[in-house]
Amino acid sequence: MKFGVLVTSQPNLDVEPYPHRAVHARVTREIVEADRLGYDTAWIAEHHFSNQYGVLPDPFVYLAYLAPKTSRIGLGTAVMTLPLHNPVRIVENAAFVDILSEGRLSLGLGSGYRPYEYEGFGIPFDARHDIQEEAIPLILNAFHKRKVSHEGTHFQHRVEGDYEIYPVSLQQPHPPFYMAAGTNRSIEIAARHGFGLMLSTLPSFETLAGQIALYRETMAHAPAPWNANPAFGSINIARWIYVAETDAKAREESEAGIIRHLEAFLGKKTAGYLGNVSEKESAVAFDYETLLETTLIHGSPETVIARIRALRAATGLDSLLLHYPPYYGANNLLKSLRLFAEAVIPAFRTPAGSTEAAE
Repeated sequence: MKFGVLVTSQPNLDVEPYPHRAVHARVTREIVEADRLGYDTAWIAEHHFSNQYGVLPDPFVYLAYLAPKTSRIGLGTAVMTLPLHNPVRIVENAAFVDILSEGRLSLGLGSGYRPYEYEGFGIPFDARHDIQEEAIPLILNAFHKRKVSHEGTHFQHRVEGDYEIYPVSLQQPHPPFYMAAGTNRSIEIAARHGFGLMLSTLPSFETLAGQIALYRETMAHAPAPWNANPAFGSINIARWIYVAETDAKAREESEAGIIRHLEAFLGKKTAGYLGNVSEKESAVAFDYETLLETTLIHGSPETVIARIRALRAATGLDSLLLHYPPYYGANNLLKSLRLFAEAVIPAFRTPAGSTEAAE
């Protein structure tokens, strides 16, 4: 089982005041520490225009910056909001970052869920799924053939004859591909196009199990060569995770921060989309005890290990992404990352020289 961190570059408004430049140095420290501690992946989210969530506009630029600052950790986009981008540029930039990182890139794509981001770029929010579904096969074919001839509703591209798409990624025929999905439509698109699946922090374990079952049922419809994606069949689940010495200490250090985060995250600017990917009503979302039962993985190392085992039993995930709001405080975040690496991850690793799988 693999473990990664998912960062959104969300500013802590109390200590990273407007215009919030300090958030980027803080997040970089977290990723460099995750690399040192042995986490498998660091995933970077794209968001625009609001200091109530992330303020990192281009994961490719940031991953190119992180590549020489890290040595072994995988570097991923989670996600590039595909309908906001030219798909051929996605192919070019992904290949370039794969080269710069010496083959450590994973490419996560998704349709996004915040209307104001689409308004800012002049792209219709309601067309996002149609745009994404036109772009996905274009991207796949561009990686496999390095040439494009496409005349569609949303995109028109022609790279043929003496011309081809450069640079060529180090990982061949392409880096591992993942898709963030929260609706049945997106989950089926991910499976039919050979993508690994990335699932949200919001749904309960039970809801996640149903989403994963749909994905696995649909995988048989992925044609060659798309079904040769090395990430195909992989299940990455993001969870709000916080570990401290005791359950009581974890709650003391995290309760106010996670509730504050959810009040902003589930606010009106997210529109109705999250209603499709989470069963939570406002009253439930802001009740810490209920969140502990259904969604959060917070507590002592023993509690966190038990919760992860329960999540794995319910879903069959192979990769867990640690997600956290900035409001726990920079020192507490690093402390939690270290304690998780030292006391939780070893419970899911096979000891060196052993032929037995970890529990």
